[in-house]
Amino acid sequence: MKLRKYTVVIVSGEDGYFVAECPSISGCVSQGKTKAEAVKNIREAIELALECYEEDRKPLPRDTTEIRHVA
Repeated sequence: MKLRKYTVVIVSGEDGYFVAECPSISGCVSQGKTKAEAVKNIREAIELALECYEEDRKPLPRDTTEIRHVA
């Protein structure tokens, strides 16, 4: 599989865990006790999601996420 890069958003959850989401892949969310663990877990979730896309012969999602800071 070709190496792809996806934007991941990490936020602190109310329970003290970090929640990681890949907005370009619908429903691709994970969490971890630390940011590093959340990143590791979302990477695995992305890999599994992409495998499902390939198995179903669906086009792989493109990363169309744009991050902006608004004051």
